[in-house]
Amino acid sequence: MRGPHNVWRLIRTGATFERTGAMKVALEAMEVPPRLRLAAHIFGWPFKWLGYRGDPSQPPVTRALTALGPAYIKFGQVLSTRPDVVGVELSDQLRVLQDKLPPFPTKVAKQTVADELGQGVETLFSEFSEPVAAASIAQVHRARLAGTGEEVAVKVLRPGIERAFQRDIDAFHFAAGLIEVLSPASRRLRPTDVVSHFESVVMGELDLRLESSSASEFAANTEKDEGFQVPKPFWNLSSRRVMTLGWAEGIPLGDVAAIRAAGHDCVALSERVLQLFLSHALRDGYFHADMHQGNLKVAANGDIIAYDFGIMGSIDEYTRRVYAEILIGFIRKDYRRVAEVHFEAGYVPRDRDVDEFARALRAVGEPIFGMDATHISMARLLAYLFEVTERFGMETRTELILLQRTMVVVEGVARSLNSNINMWQVARPVVERYIRENVGPQALIRDLVRTARVLGRFGPRLPQIAEALLARQTEVPAPPPRRSLTGTVLLVALGAAIAGLGFALATLL
Repeated sequence: MRGPHNVWRLIRTGATFERTGAMKVALEAMEVPPRLRLAAHIFGWPFKWLGYRGDPSQPPVTRALTALGPAYIKFGQVLSTRPDVVGVELSDQLRVLQDKLPPFPTKVAKQTVADELGQGVETLFSEFSEPVAAASIAQVHRARLAGTGEEVAVKVLRPGIERAFQRDIDAFHFAAGLIEVLSPASRRLRPTDVVSHFESVVMGELDLRLESSSASEFAANTEKDEGFQVPKPFWNLSSRRVMTLGWAEGIPLGDVAAIRAAGHDCVALSERVLQLFLSHALRDGYFHADMHQGNLKVAANGDIIAYDFGIMGSIDEYTRRVYAEILIGFIRKDYRRVAEVHFEAGYVPRDRDVDEFARALRAVGEPIFGMDATHISMARLLAYLFEVTERFGMETRTELILLQRTMVVVEGVARSLNSNINMWQVARPVVERYIRENVGPQALIRDLVRTARVLGRFGPRLPQIAEALLARQTEVPAPPPRRSLTGTVLLVALGAAIAGLGFALATLL
């Protein structure tokens, strides 16, 4: 429930942030006004002794989130995709947040497998290892199929994890609601939507059938991508709390020395990982949204292997075209066209001046392209772009933020393999190919054919639809229900009672 009882959870959260020193870091990263920072400390400091101590060797915010438990760790990881909310520097810290926890007993995992799949582990697998990885939501065991001898990865949810996450998500929703009530300026960042986005991500990860589905769809989309592999799920060995995938054997992409020692071409790998991501995002509209080194390996034949499909991103066809036009506009330095695309898509209010916006975009792009190849950074461009769009009243768009943040992560992966990579030169052929196939005359004809099909399908019903719409326009709207005076007074009194306790801590979350 998202009621006032969540105040206690917020107090414990604020106390932990004060005790670990994360309160100051988080408030500064989010550029909270000084008076609100003072209020946060005033309301948080008296409860400091209630906070968890955490691991002193970790950075303050990472230390606090890790101490608060799995839901907070996962929330930190999701916030790492939202530099518009927590700032670029803090989002980078959260991106490397280690999602590692002590494993639960293998005996419990085996019992979960037996309960979910209806057969004992000894029947299904000839080998079943101790945990090889333990995260906030699940842990992974290396196993071998009894029938074929094929090596697989068996992912098992932590016991009771669903209830624990739901309890903390309720507190997050309560905090986000208080933020919007007490700080109207925060509504542009849409904290309620941020929490809802987090909830949708977590709920997807808590049902491993959905992750299996993501793996299956991603594997089907990328089946013909040269130099790329996706382990496919074993549906007969997967359920809501258990997922079985093919084992990904290879060198972690973060171990550059081992990759070089094995004779792989790091330059080619750096270019491939960037072009693959852009292809998936633009061509398919479905991409791996957690594409860091920990979720990528290099196979013996040089292929890139992706795994862990808990966080996937999707964008509709129209948004893909808009995003491609923005990218190609920057690549070609056509800032006027980039500005027009923002206005046409409705990203920037129409009452703003398009020429002034184009000049602001030029101020973003020219310094970037004036640098040598080692400094031409999409990350820097996107950080500047956030500042400009905020100044011109652009509201936060979650799907674009996730796409852009993943692009920054992929850039980091590519640069770790080849520090001299020219990101724009590598990206250009992929973006131009998409523009050629989806924004030119061929795309127009394809769109017209699709529109004709839709009209043909609904043709017999068009008169009734038009009549219903016209009738609805002429109806007199019913007056809104009036709240009684007593009810209003009670709500105001309740809000005043909890605002003092929840204000600073809600602002933090």
